[in-house]
Amino acid sequence: MSGSDTAKPVNYRALAEFRFQIRQFLRFSEAAARKVGLEPQQHQLLLAIKGMEPATRPTVGALAARLQTRHHSVVELIDRLEARQLVARRRSEQDRRQVWIDLTPEGERILEALSVEHRAELETAGPALLDALGALLGR
Repeated sequence: MSGSDTAKPVNYRALAEFRFQIRQFLRFSEAAARKVGLEPQQHQLLLAIKGMEPATRPTVGALAARLQTRHHSVVELIDRLEARQLVARRRSEQDRRQVWIDLTPEGERILEALSVEHRAELETAGPALLDALGALLGR
């Protein structure tokens, strides 16, 4: 949007609608995580681990970047998930200083169930989200 476009009420409405649609999905996601006993950030961490590009190892630093949070916050999340046996730390055999974070079978199971539920929600909510984004981008 150019400077003059932002003053048009239709663009404010489009931005507001887009943010509303995102917030609705995030609220669904947060509730779904809590329903299975996870905090939303814990669910995000499980998803970030599983969703890493194959060439990118799930290190604390890489996960902090994906979650857009601080290193020590990710360490705390990992500690809590490790205590629940949903993730495990693994040292690199080539460089023992490197620690990778892996999902345990139980972490995989919970993430799979949440992901199926999220996919179903997106089947319903996705069209409105796409419409809102299209309106915002003028498409």
